[in-house]
Amino acid sequence: MNNSKGMKAMKHIDTIAVTDACIMHTYKRIPLVITRGKGIYLWDKSGKRYMDFLGARGAANTGYSNPDVVRALTAQAKKLILVTNDFYTEPQAQLAQMLTRHSFADQVFFCNSGAEANEGALKLARLYSSRKYGTGRYVIVSASNSFHGRTYGTLSATGQKKYQHGFGPLVPGFRYVRFNDTEDMQAALGDDVCAVILEPVQGEGGIYPATQEYLSFVREQTRRKDILLIMDEVQVGLGRTGTLFAYEHYGIQPDMVTIAKSIAGGVPMGALLATRDVAGAFDYGTHGTTFGGSPLAAAAGLAALTSILRHRLPGNAKKIGAAAMKKLAGLKKRYPDAIKDVRGLGLALGVELFDAGLAARVFDECLKNGLIINITNGTIVRFLPPLVITRQQMDTGISLFEKALLTALK
Repeated sequence: MNNSKGMKAMKHIDTIAVTDACIMHTYKRIPLVITRGKGIYLWDKSGKRYMDFLGARGAANTGYSNPDVVRALTAQAKKLILVTNDFYTEPQAQLAQMLTRHSFADQVFFCNSGAEANEGALKLARLYSSRKYGTGRYVIVSASNSFHGRTYGTLSATGQKKYQHGFGPLVPGFRYVRFNDTEDMQAALGDDVCAVILEPVQGEGGIYPATQEYLSFVREQTRRKDILLIMDEVQVGLGRTGTLFAYEHYGIQPDMVTIAKSIAGGVPMGALLATRDVAGAFDYGTHGTTFGGSPLAAAAGLAALTSILRHRLPGNAKKIGAAAMKKLAGLKKRYPDAIKDVRGLGLALGVELFDAGLAARVFDECLKNGLIINITNGTIVRFLPPLVITRQQMDTGISLFEKALLTALK
């Protein structure tokens, strides 16, 4: 086949039809072909603009096509895209230093996704405990309604059966407790437990923030029993909750934190952050990755983190998020038969509706009006807009949501 003819033909394919035919159906896709993005906006193939309150599920903190990230990617791609981790590279060293300077951590392991970061944390926890106490301490405690990833380890840690159905047997050694329930947690922390993994704000579960009492209790109990505390900040880290890391809200220091999604401004990347004592359990050959921390991804990560700090995006998330919560609380008062609850932290916001059918109609109406939202757990509208959003843009988005709600209620 003539390659030039093949390339020309590809320009005229029906993207939706070919995607449905040639790509596995692991996503229920919105029937839009997205061609570009800038800031908080996306454009489809027809040229229609959408305000994106899904924010790539928390991966677009610095906004679409962030100019700092684009410049870093362009410059780095001209020099070196990939070299194996058998060598040292400046972008990786610089990003690791920046992350440790702005967190509790002493060392970092770079990978490619949130699931990989959590998988690394689970492995490190068991290895650390095994080397310190022997093989009897291996149980990892996680919360019901949690989500930690889709690898076998992280799927086993996830406290939602709907994600696990059909994939058994799962990895043994996981114990689930009720979220924000101190008594249930205390009962679970037996002598066989090596670690606890928690989301400061449960994202896929429906935007449920941990209470101060709960996380303070968990940290006190895990320290007393020498159990490692892992904070999964894959979705809510790097400024989304109003601080750079969500654990900072609670005045605690975990032993490990996992981040991904927005770490590299849209380029696939994840990271496991840990104290030196815990990180020391990893030795040569105990864990690894080919692409993790590549020069390209690390350069993007350095640009994205610099942008988050320089433009004070955590502060913007705190300010805009607080104003949005007030407006959403006002909607709850105006529509008490439709809105069951409003909750969130920073720009991780959830509006729980009473009815799944209503939620589906609201989603459709929002899309018609040029607003992209997300429905999780059937009834919860999840807002995760880019952190570069302005007060005016947030007000416009909430107005579009209210308009959609009114139409859906008719």
